[in-house]
Amino acid sequence: MDIGITKEIKPQEGRVALMPREVLQLIDAGHRVRVETNAGVLSGCSDTDYKSAGAEILDDAKSVYAENEMIVKVKEILPAEYGLLSGKHILYTNIHSASNRELTDVLLDVGLSGISAEDTHQDGSPNCPLAGEVGAFEGVRLCLAPHGGRGRHFMPHFGSPALKAVVIGLGLVGQGAVRTLTQLGASVTGLDIISRARKNAALTWSGNDFVADDVSNLEKHLEDADLVINCVLWPKHRDDHLISRAMLKQLKPTTVIVDVSCDEGGAVETCRGTSWDDPVYEVDGIRHFCVDNIPGAVPVTASAGYSQAIFPFVSLIADIGVIEACKRESWLAKGLTCHDGNLILAETARVQDREFTAIEDYLPGL
Repeated sequence: MDIGITKEIKPQEGRVALMPREVLQLIDAGHRVRVETNAGVLSGCSDTDYKSAGAEILDDAKSVYAENEMIVKVKEILPAEYGLLSGKHILYTNIHSASNRELTDVLLDVGLSGISAEDTHQDGSPNCPLAGEVGAFEGVRLCLAPHGGRGRHFMPHFGSPALKAVVIGLGLVGQGAVRTLTQLGASVTGLDIISRARKNAALTWSGNDFVADDVSNLEKHLEDADLVINCVLWPKHRDDHLISRAMLKQLKPTTVIVDVSCDEGGAVETCRGTSWDDPVYEVDGIRHFCVDNIPGAVPVTASAGYSQAIFPFVSLIADIGVIEACKRESWLAKGLTCHDGNLILAETARVQDREFTAIEDYLPGL
């Protein structure tokens, strides 16, 4: 199969979908790989590295889309890329179709096969811990007085308490946030709805200033928090919130909210996606950091993890085709978003009130 890797065009996004080591394996298996020039430069992969792996370097994205069947990316398709899509394409990337009706329309009209990478990670995305770690790091920075924070140090000194942080959700993202904060010396409360997650977190960080609690007790922890980090991926169809706009009144004016999951109007009602160019905004005097591609700040590390995670599925699709690959691997099938003009992904259909064909019906015997 002909496989194309494009340069990401989202602002401050330096990740690349496949590293040269994975490209080499695809080429050794008999596939052809074409890479847009400088696609991997911010991830530490030069055009020379890709050439050494056997890839062909193309001058622009238009050429990559025109000459390849499978297009492998990191981020969602942006409007500037719509016109490059065709029905022959198998698109493997983080599509995030549920929150983007316009993009869903384009994918269905074009008739391509779309795989949402974000739904194919059986053990969670390898970029999740990085998002939590970098999100926590940025939150701590914003708690410093020159950035509008209360001015507590991130560790205790001279009888003055350390920065107090509340982390909501103790999955991979939340664990990354807690790991960063506790290593800095911060006082951390970790909240989760799942008892096992709380118990495991309490054991993991038993030697630190860490307390695990049920998320139902969130409000009592907000009053003295310097930093609140949301790590809960909120279902797109829900219209309730863990932190409502009214609850912002319970926070000190110096408090920072970091929403790593960044679902607009989701777990944090006042969340809206921002970019690294302009990452912070205020609502009712409370600063929000809601960059929607946090791992893009560490592309060298993030690309290595993403490439390793998606490679087995990319390789399988290249070997036997997208439909047969989905029949063989149930986790890949979970990401099948659209095919031949049919919407398959249930979440997108529910959020956008569209007709769809359930994956079980589309691929009988799955």
